[in-house]
Amino acid sequence: MENDRKDALVTNEIYHIFNKSIADYKIFNTSNDFLRIKQNLLYYQSPKDTSFSVFIRSNEIEHSQKNISVKIIAYCIMPTHFHLILKQLDNGGISKYINNISNSYSRYFNIKHNRKGPLWQGRFKNVLVKDDEQLLHLTRYIHLNPVTSNLIDKPETWEYSSYREYLNLEKNKLCDFSEVLSIDPKDYKKFVNDRINYQRELAKVSHLILE
Repeated sequence: MENDRKDALVTNEIYHIFNKSIADYKIFNTSNDFLRIKQNLLYYQSPKDTSFSVFIRSNEIEHSQKNISVKIIAYCIMPTHFHLILKQLDNGGISKYINNISNSYSRYFNIKHNRKGPLWQGRFKNVLVKDDEQLLHLTRYIHLNPVTSNLIDKPETWEYSSYREYLNLEKNKLCDFSEVLSIDPKDYKKFVNDRINYQRELAKVSHLILE
């Protein structure tokens, strides 16, 4: 269980959360897979009156900020892993949240592929975000992940991250970063694009952010 982590996550702090699949196995392969994990991210933020199965069949998914246990600041879903920047709002909120989304997606994936066993490498990793400057640079790092991995050339073409939300290109938003970041879409796009070549050359940057 995640609630016996060596260093408990502190309420009202912001964390970079990361986890990946066993042996770098591709667990997000289709648009439906990516949609499923995004639905998990939304559904498990707060208690719902409906079951998850009813929730995902709904054509209109409402994003309510009431009674949420975590706030999503940014995210990026990659074929073998995910990055989340989360603010914990309740004691144990992040651990419970990650357990729920991970277990729910594992059940979905195992049923779909007729497999058994764990899907994730282990416990999620977490790094405390200490200040606004670190947070801003961290959002750029995760938004550039698909470009760094040579999956795409422009980060705005990756539909499975919050980058398009930061550019005001999405109507249905998962993130709420207004209280912690002041983002001007034009300036932020330049801030991200200026780093593309450097981050592709410096793939080692990940170990500096997640030890």
